Amino acid sequence: MVMESRYDVVIVGGGHNGLVAAAYLARAGRRVLVLERLDHVGGLAVSARAFPGVEARLSRYSYLVSLLPRKIVQDLGLPVELRRRRFASYTPAGETGLLVDNDDEARTAASFRAVTGGDAEHDAWRRFYAMTALVARRVAPTLLEPLPTRESLRAAVGDDEAWRDLFERPIGEVVAERFADDTVRGVVLTDALIGTFADPGDPGLLANRCFLYHVIGDGTGEWNVPVGGMGAVSGALAEAARRAGAEIRTGADVVAVDPAGEVTFRDAAGEHAVTGERVLANVPPAVLARLIGDETAEIPEGAQLKVNMVLARLPRLRDPGVAPEEAFSGTFHVNEGRDGLAAAYAQAAGGRVPELPPAEVYCHSLTDPSILGPELRESGAHTMTLFGLHMPARLFRADPEGARAAALRATLASLDSVLAEPIEDCLLRAPDGEPCLEVKTPVDLEAEAMLPGGHIFHRDLSWPYAGEGGWGVETAYERILLCGAGARRGGGVSGIPGHNAAMAVLGR
Repeated sequence: MVMESRYDVVIVGGGHNGLVAAAYLARAGRRVLVLERLDHVGGLAVSARAFPGVEARLSRYSYLVSLLPRKIVQDLGLPVELRRRRFASYTPAGETGLLVDNDDEARTAASFRAVTGGDAEHDAWRRFYAMTALVARRVAPTLLEPLPTRESLRAAVGDDEAWRDLFERPIGEVVAERFADDTVRGVVLTDALIGTFADPGDPGLLANRCFLYHVIGDGTGEWNVPVGGMGAVSGALAEAARRAGAEIRTGADVVAVDPAGEVTFRDAAGEHAVTGERVLANVPPAVLARLIGDETAEIPEGAQLKVNMVLARLPRLRDPGVAPEEAFSGTFHVNEGRDGLAAAYAQAAGGRVPELPPAEVYCHSLTDPSILGPELRESGAHTMTLFGLHMPARLFRADPEGARAAALRATLASLDSVLAEPIEDCLLRAPDGEPCLEVKTPVDLEAEAMLPGGHIFHRDLSWPYAGEGGWGVETAYERILLCGAGARRGGGVSGIPGHNAAMAVLGR
């Protein structure tokens, strides 16, 4: 393919949001070039065979889908299946545990009763999530529209109590007021902390913003499993973009962006320059600043530990009333009570790996066995994804290898503390004898994925409203727009920033 020197739109970065923008723009007749430095597209929304000789396609970085709107799937004709999880979550509590069964309200109520000693917490749970469901239904449609003002979004929510509790008061105070049980409080608060290093009681409300995006979903707040792994989502987007006429070049490392629209990149053949009437940056704002020549941009801080595993079998639970297949198909909470979360945050803020790191795990293959080869499926093997909280990049700067090892030891010990057997006893061994386990710290993500500070949302999440209007993708440069997670209303696997950048270009 002969590359042109001028395009209507040049997209820097072939992550899922860049592919969404490319597909919309190419379908509208624009000449689009996508430049991706790696040898594959998808960014963090990819699948990989992480262990040699093991036929398991792991969603290596991003692993669940909540925010991807059905409208984008339908508009682009994406052949993707997002499968609902029957069990929302399970949280060990002593010799029992709190099971939230999406299809059996009576069983959920009984589980609350066993853990908390009565019905009050379950009643409070139902009231609280009825409120978040209302907010989700009313806010989600606005995410694919020009930015509302704060006042117009509040009017759209139409519930003063919900607005105060989610948009104005620290979520930690709200949860402490509404719930009395430490376990229940922690289950609620984890949605305010995923990928975000924050104190839920901080009046800066960073945790509130994280919580809001986690419960909005596509108007439902459900976290669904992408059938075929996260790579199936990015693969479908790439095919939609190519089918519409977009040009996608991998192995193309962008080294400079000029505000006038010129983009310089290097590939195996040397250095090249192309010009776009518009440039869409599907990279973190700090990376865009560096490409433009600004070395003063603030570096954000990610705060998570990702552990990917393949298990020979599911671990046994202490709770005889819940099967491992039920507990691990939803979100399995590990030492995420409110007090444990607070202690871990204080220790990490003080510069040390938490003594009992909070984490959550789930087994993709329980909902979607297609990611395993036939022999693994028949053997009873499963994938397990662990996402650790309160692991900020600062912990890994001075000694990345040593800190990674220490964080892994502490996190596996934390997981073992709520199981009936050590997780190490359940790990599958690859043909070379090594256990099927890999670890990604924020510093690893910074090096591998060009995420400054390893921040999975590119920077701290922002409110889905603004006073200046627009689409939330605008930059200080007229010809350059953000189209990645760092845009307003970005973060997570959503495609929303890609859609909104395309709409801004098209003037819709």
